[in-house]
Amino acid sequence: MDPTVPVDATSWTELLAAATDDCLAALLEGADRDWSLPAHRLDWSCRATLDHLALGLTGYTGLLVARPEDRYITLFASLDPQASVPACLDGLRIAASLLASTVRDTPPDVRAWHPWGHSDGAGFAAMGITELLVHTYDITRALGVSRTPPDHLAAAVLDRLFPEAPHGHGPSDTLLWCTGRTPLPGLPRRTEWRWDGTVR
Repeated sequence: MDPTVPVDATSWTELLAAATDDCLAALLEGADRDWSLPAHRLDWSCRATLDHLALGLTGYTGLLVARPEDRYITLFASLDPQASVPACLDGLRIAASLLASTVRDTPPDVRAWHPWGHSDGAGFAAMGITELLVHTYDITRALGVSRTPPDHLAAAVLDRLFPEAPHGHGPSDTLLWCTGRTPLPGLPRRTEWRWDGTVR
């Protein structure tokens, strides 16, 4: 394993905090733009994508708390549809903070269900980081804000969730290819994809 890749809960919570800060800074830059526009290559609007992001982070937290073996949790958390974008970004920070705290406090032998592989705290942190990186990309592309995932964050989640990722490309470009956002030289854009959260 690459020695720069995080291997403990503290490292993953730090990476999750960094991804959250990067995401919020990018989204705040476009807060005054038209969030009713469809997010890049998605059927959702930018505003709906933001809500999906908060829902996902909260859902990963719930899975680590409830630790089901064969189902999703019954708690769903959405952003106030009447709130301003900056206020909703506060909600997103809360969701990310809840996930980070839960990852930090989850014993390393704990496993919880996910349709893309039963996973541990580190895996759910990596899922949260992936959601933050790719959906920030989706929203900022639609809003005309220039932003790509930071390479060190992309490299960490590629190692944890995408074991079959192609080599020879930058981490950010590779993550965007793995998640169906962009092509790579010699590799067309993927139309179907999933990560592998299982513990290896």
